[in-house]
Amino acid sequence: MLLAAVPSIARAQANDVETAWRLLDYIAVDYAEAVKKGQVTSPTEYAEQKEFAATVSGKIAALPAKPERGALAARAADLQTAIAKKAPATKIADQAHGLATALLTAYPVPLAPGAPPSFDRGQALYRDNCASCHGMSGDGRGPDAAKLAVPPIAFIDAERARQRSVFALYQVITQGLDGTPMRSFDELSSDDRWALAFYAGHFAFSDQTAAEGERLWKSDPGVGQLVPDLKTLVGLTPNALAGRVGQAKADALAAYLRRNPDALDRQTFASLSAVRERMAASLAASRSGDRARASELALSAYLDGFEPIEPTLSARNGTLMRRIEGLMIEYRAAVKTEDVDRLADRQRVLDSLFDDADVALGSDAGSATSTFVGAATILLREGLEALLIVVAMIAFLRKAERTDVMRYVHGGWIAALAAGFLTWVVATWAIGISGANRELTEGFGSILAAMVLLSVGIWMHGKAQANQWQRYIRERMAKALSVRSAWFLFGLAFVVVYREVFETILFYAALSAQGNGTAILAGAASALAALAVIAWAMLRYSRELPIAKFFVYSSWLMAILTVVLAGKGVGALQEAGVVGIASLPSVPRLELVGLFPTVQSIAAQLLAILVLVVGFGWNRHKATKI
Repeated sequence: MLLAAVPSIARAQANDVETAWRLLDYIAVDYAEAVKKGQVTSPTEYAEQKEFAATVSGKIAALPAKPERGALAARAADLQTAIAKKAPATKIADQAHGLATALLTAYPVPLAPGAPPSFDRGQALYRDNCASCHGMSGDGRGPDAAKLAVPPIAFIDAERARQRSVFALYQVITQGLDGTPMRSFDELSSDDRWALAFYAGHFAFSDQTAAEGERLWKSDPGVGQLVPDLKTLVGLTPNALAGRVGQAKADALAAYLRRNPDALDRQTFASLSAVRERMAASLAASRSGDRARASELALSAYLDGFEPIEPTLSARNGTLMRRIEGLMIEYRAAVKTEDVDRLADRQRVLDSLFDDADVALGSDAGSATSTFVGAATILLREGLEALLIVVAMIAFLRKAERTDVMRYVHGGWIAALAAGFLTWVVATWAIGISGANRELTEGFGSILAAMVLLSVGIWMHGKAQANQWQRYIRERMAKALSVRSAWFLFGLAFVVVYREVFETILFYAALSAQGNGTAILAGAASALAALAVIAWAMLRYSRELPIAKFFVYSSWLMAILTVVLAGKGVGALQEAGVVGIASLPSVPRLELVGLFPTVQSIAAQLLAILVLVVGFGWNRHKATKI
């Protein structure tokens, strides 16, 4: 019986919180109609304001004991006092909204729909349930309005709408409004009530205003930071938003997003809200003793929250991005072993870094210069690894006088670019690419490339040791480079190039969503020019090298890239949650060489080095017997 009562107790608490929040919202909006310049202009409305404030105090006092409850009760008492003194409406609104926000922080209740509501569904529900009183145009003059003792709200009232959030409308639809003909529509599903709230909240803003909001939403990347998710949208009033962007822009954004809440799902700019929520939930699960759940939430915080914004943050502040990424991985390792207090300390450090990331992701951070540098650096960094391998393959074929096979190499990297274009289409317009899929692609691609390069490097080193290398090349190359081997070269070129293209495409998709297209193109062109110069220098210098030295240098290049890719591959699989994490805090994080501070990634690199040492040693041993 006791267990059965728990859900109802929790629901009763949620109802008290929701009721208090709804009353505070009404005080913030309607107090101005009761008091003007310190004088009561509507005794009935003023009495209602005092009654609502007293009810809020009672609801807060009845909530379960928490450290924050005392402060909330004090703020509720201050609000009652301010109303009794007939304080200015702006002061009352600020106090009421501030208390409402603090209340939901201390006693959270579901504040947003699980998915963007359907505007068409909201229109149908409004026609069937609301239009008879509020009118189809939302003017409050429906056919039944004249029969009501209390006139229906006119949703077209812009001043009132600017002070009303979608969540406030949802609360009224759910609970009704005491003392008025507005009844509860609790019989509707939660999704339907949200759809109805969004539809009721759109009337005050014209279609032309909504069109301007769409233009702002798609052209100004900064607005995505202001309204990053549904939770923010439903709780935000146009007046609150106006304090940051001005009233005209706030009205335009409210008009567009209330008609098109699914635009939040389509935006490629992501915020850190999901990261913070999942990290907080992870810590809470650890406090309750559910370490497995805590680990899952920490992984979700990275893959579903932080990983999507990595490209943007990396372009703005790569050092900060790598710092956060490293600490989140360390947190995942620590969540299984460390006590909760130490985990809380780790989360406080991360929260501070998340604040820094919010600043870096702000609209003023996305200058043309930072975009240019980001675009150039990303392409140069990612393209260099692939370039070194492909150019080495081309130079090798020239040395071997097998230019007929070169088309397979060219076919491999061209196919990788085509596959990269399809990846861009998917990531930008189709289903998107999850953080886990991205890390898995990078991880397995790196491991596969490392294994191939390991064998190629040892093979090339062996040829450099042969005394009769020229005869070997002339007599056996035709056999060595059969059709099967040629397709092997195609596959190698494809894997190493696609791995880098995949990473670059996702970075550029994030950058392009922020505008500054000219800076992106200029950065990409600069990087391509630099890569072209490097490729030309490598091919020209390789022609002048004696073939024995060419094999030596190429084998060492393959060896170095093998070690780098082995570390990167395991690191990516760790980020995807496929490989476990045992942290080594004393080891630096150097992504350029694939060095990550974990036992597993370093072990993979040491294993690659060991195999290379054994392979190269065996080659030298064979050479002494020839």
